Amino acid sequence: MVHQKLITPEDIDESLFAEELQTSLTHDFPYPDLLIRTSGELRLSNFLLWQTAYSELFFTDTLWPDFGEPHYLEALTSFQNRDRRFGKRKVV
Repeated sequence: MVHQKLITPEDIDESLFAEELQTSLTHDFPYPDLLIRTSGELRLSNFLLWQTAYSELFFTDTLWPDFGEPHYLEALTSFQNRDRRFGKRKVV
């Protein structure tokens, strides 16, 4: 966009970057509350890195084709029992 002279380097900021992400298409829900990673991998593979900064992550050994309602309910139960702090430190 800069090379095409549609914007200048000074126009690039956090809000412009966020507008260009795929999740900006769902204006009501731009950031997921919960990200479920299947297959036993303990990494995100650079998937939704910007959008998942404050998301809760749930990792499962279950492969995606086998991921069904019981697994989904397990993830939701785990999510419900978490103390979401959105980047703030835990208060003791």
